[in-house]
Amino acid sequence: MKSILNKAVLTASGFLFACELSAQNEAASGSNIFIYTLVGIAIVLFFGMLINVADNLIGIEAKQNNIDVDENGLAFLPGLNHLFGGKAPSYTGGTPVTILNRGHDILLEGEASGAIEDATQVTRVAVQPPNFLGLQPIPKLTVAVGDTVKAGDQVFFDKKMPEVAFVAPVSGEVIEVNRGAKRAISEIVILADKEQKYRQFDTPDASADRGALVDFLKESGAWALLRQRPYNVIPDPAVTPRDIFVSTFDTAPLAPNNDLVVAGQEAAFQQGIDVLARLTDGQVHLGLNGNGDAAPAAAFTDAQNASKRFFKGQHPAGNVGVQLHHTAPVGGTDVVWTLGVQEVIALGNLFLNGRIDSTRVVGIVGAEVSEPKYVRTYAGANVGELLSGNLSDNKVRLISGDVLSGLAKAENGYLNFFDDQLTVIAEGDYYEMFGWLIPSSLRPTISNTFPNFLLPEVKFEADTNTHGEKRAFVVTNDYEQVMPMDVYTQQLMKSIIINDIERMEGLGILELVEEDVALCEFVCVSKQPLQHILRQGLDLMREQG
Repeated sequence: MKSILNKAVLTASGFLFACELSAQNEAASGSNIFIYTLVGIAIVLFFGMLINVADNLIGIEAKQNNIDVDENGLAFLPGLNHLFGGKAPSYTGGTPVTILNRGHDILLEGEASGAIEDATQVTRVAVQPPNFLGLQPIPKLTVAVGDTVKAGDQVFFDKKMPEVAFVAPVSGEVIEVNRGAKRAISEIVILADKEQKYRQFDTPDASADRGALVDFLKESGAWALLRQRPYNVIPDPAVTPRDIFVSTFDTAPLAPNNDLVVAGQEAAFQQGIDVLARLTDGQVHLGLNGNGDAAPAAAFTDAQNASKRFFKGQHPAGNVGVQLHHTAPVGGTDVVWTLGVQEVIALGNLFLNGRIDSTRVVGIVGAEVSEPKYVRTYAGANVGELLSGNLSDNKVRLISGDVLSGLAKAENGYLNFFDDQLTVIAEGDYYEMFGWLIPSSLRPTISNTFPNFLLPEVKFEADTNTHGEKRAFVVTNDYEQVMPMDVYTQQLMKSIIINDIERMEGLGILELVEEDVALCEFVCVSKQPLQHILRQGLDLMREQG
């Protein structure tokens, strides 16, 4: 770095000396003024470059040491984006604020609203081993068809981690054990009792050490609530996380409002945070929503035993991976855990009530839903029963999760364990003549080919049509417009495709999971399956250790 700066100084000095000689040889005063103007511009640009380099280096050093340098994460002087960009809302007070200038909000019709209803029509619930990444495809079952279980009873365990129990979310009778490709177990289906029965656990008291807490979480099934970065897998019980991150808001299309979810569950949320704080040597970090006109729920802003930071910006500002990247990035051998709001509530209820809590507030959303709404149901609830009598007559796609990173489900399928929304949109199985050459109607896009930028508040009835097929992986600036992380997405994807492990790691693959590149996949003009490519790279990295 010193040699580069020395060369820059010598170059600038030579340029100034040459300009001075040239100025002395000019007879016309107008020429002198022009040359002095160029000299002044060169001086400003040169020192601007030095200040920018210093700012970046100080910012990197501060981030590596988890130091908040100012509310925008700047180290020395603010840039134009921060001088003329978004401002932090007044309710943030003295809490650190990160303002993200890259991203994109996809506005869709069919947002849920109103009070939370009980989904009493749901009778079948499934535990799905593929929802828990990092497990072997064929776990060891501890139940069989016809067995009766209580909520909290073990139904299977992974042969690599036999001490970690995966438990029934409801009480009832095991009626199906379904298998997928290569005989891998895909679903363990339970016919739920009308009156739920729970297995009671003796919770550790406040004096219990971390080892006792870990043993209890493994036995009770609560260990499955945790996810580890890198890889987004079930954590290794033998590894203590550097930090734990919880995002309290979601910016994905039609995502549920977590302020509504936490209402009435404030004590459970705080209890969950207290437990997490005892499981790490570092901090529990809460990402707070800085986009609203009013402050987030007091359960989030007033939470104790946690470090809080506001994030303001478009999607994916609510992704825990983005918040982690701008707070204390994963690097080297770092291991961190992540949870969602409803997982923290479930953990807190376990310690408050001594029983596993698998209830979830789920948003039934999308333009093809007759009545978008919030329902209270169980993790793994049957999709068809959740949507009973609430669908349009059109041909539709059922998605567990959001339209960017969710998975398609059949009507006899089941909600994924970590998903808190069920999205229904039209099936886009039609051919579009001439494609993008003749724009026929407005659609969600970042392209200025459509006048969407003139109508920023318009909501769309999206469908599944990709408006094109997979094609050459061309270089564009689209990823950079929507990726609010210091990651070269296209270069990373190409390194994964050629299995260049060293380059993959150097380009930041360990910081990412599928949802972090989902928006890049949406804007990709090459129609590349970026989430699938990323998972292949993460699996390869895990295999190589």
